[in-house]
Amino acid sequence: MLDKVKELIGDVQSFNATTKEEVETFRIKYLGSKGLLKGLFAEFKNVDAELRKDFGQALNNLKKSAESKVSELNDALENAVEEKGVYGDLTRPAEPIELGSRHPISLVKNQIIEVFNRIGFTVSEGPEIEDDWHNFTALNLPEYHPARDMQDTFFIEQNPDILLRTHTSSVQVRYMENNKPPIRTISPGRVFRNEDISARAHCIFHQVEGLYIDTDVSFADLKQTLLYFTKEMFGKSKIRLRPSYFPFTEPSAEVDIYWGLETETDYRITKGTGWLEIMGCGMVDPNVLKNANIDPTKYSGYAFGMGIERIAMLLYQIPDIRMFYENDKRFLEQFKSVI
Repeated sequence: MLDKVKELIGDVQSFNATTKEEVETFRIKYLGSKGLLKGLFAEFKNVDAELRKDFGQALNNLKKSAESKVSELNDALENAVEEKGVYGDLTRPAEPIELGSRHPISLVKNQIIEVFNRIGFTVSEGPEIEDDWHNFTALNLPEYHPARDMQDTFFIEQNPDILLRTHTSSVQVRYMENNKPPIRTISPGRVFRNEDISARAHCIFHQVEGLYIDTDVSFADLKQTLLYFTKEMFGKSKIRLRPSYFPFTEPSAEVDIYWGLETETDYRITKGTGWLEIMGCGMVDPNVLKNANIDPTKYSGYAFGMGIERIAMLLYQIPDIRMFYENDKRFLEQFKSVI
């Protein structure tokens, strides 16, 4: 009989459960009104007198072990339920990571790069902190030239002048210094001008400028490139060139695209004319070629430049340039569907 009790103690100590139902079944088996302990206590009177002391101690150990095991298992299961309530089912599949979206400026920049890549233009980049030579002097803007007044500049140091570049034309100068013709490159990047911030202007914006230098390059080549770009970018091929002035090109022109007058927005952005200015262009001034050690009697070229924000505002009908820089998630999330 004593051996049976000791065996039951071993069974109790080795028992484990994963549900409250299993614990309750265990409790009824050992501690219930018709459980094993009840029957063993009833047999106590039939045990020999010399064994009663050991048998009684064994029964008490069995009872304490069973009660302790029930309490221990119940606590463990309650803690497991509480942890699951806080952290959820730790075995469940993870939440999908919410993907962001590209910034509209990056989308338009990549689209412009892709359009010009198809006709052989490479991408060139340069520093945003520039010196006076590459930003002004080499581009036919010598010191005290009145054309420098056209751009208010953020100067970092003076004598020698170090500044935040006002256009990506400085990248083209560096490219011409380091590469021999034929040259066909576009230079996208961020530029800085000391302007008042409004719905139409900002002190930080992005440009893409293009440069093509080779023998016998004419204005007709420039016009054909512009026609190709406007057709690929906007789906519109009707353009006009208006005479203009840029220090680094001669002759120079502003490029207008015929946007149309189909909606009220078209009337507003074109001021009722149907024509919309999108970029400036011209034939590279011979002095610029000389400054880059390129023979202007042998080579000629054209250049063009456009503001990426302006193109993005046209493509996505964005009314205020400041929206590009406010990092408003409600605005940026609208571009998730755009690759």
